[in-house]
Amino acid sequence: MRSPFSLKQEFLKKWILGLQRCRSSKKNMSIFERKKVIKLSADVAMASARKGTTCWSRALIADAVKEGNADKHLAEKILGPASERQPTKKVPVGAMAYNKRIRSKKILKRSSVIRRTIKCAPQAARPSSIVKTLVGKRRQILRSLIPGGEFMNGVSLIEETLDYIISLRAQVDVMRSLASASKLVNLN
Repeated sequence: MRSPFSLKQEFLKKWILGLQRCRSSKKNMSIFERKKVIKLSADVAMASARKGTTCWSRALIADAVKEGNADKHLAEKILGPASERQPTKKVPVGAMAYNKRIRSKKILKRSSVIRRTIKCAPQAARPSSIVKTLVGKRRQILRSLIPGGEFMNGVSLIEETLDYIISLRAQVDVMRSLASASKLVNLN
């Protein structure tokens, strides 16, 4: 794993480059447009600083440049020409189909278990079943928070979450440093 300092440097370099590319395209922006540009460029810079090595970074970039996205042209401007971009790892189509088959079997199995438990007389809830339900709900919430999390299993979800938190922390640290530096410059 890279050191947090090098991650912060890479993020800052890509973020400033993205902001410069957006600023050169349009001189008079509203506050809403500026906010959108800053957020999008920060997200794309954070994801591209990981160079497509994590699922969440690939999901963020893919979501930013997908067809039909209103900010697609903006994201492409931030990322730069396609020739400058790092190639991302492609998941083989067969592997995705295999994962979908496994997921379908799991869903089918769960639904038959649910039907059987409904037919049986209601019993007192076991502590283990309550814990499983709570863990399942929290896992679903975590999947919705992490970009690309809906396609991850439990172990990779935890690993990606930890990496995403580290990257978000680096992003916040860089933004705080930049804000405090701008305050110092404005005071002088």
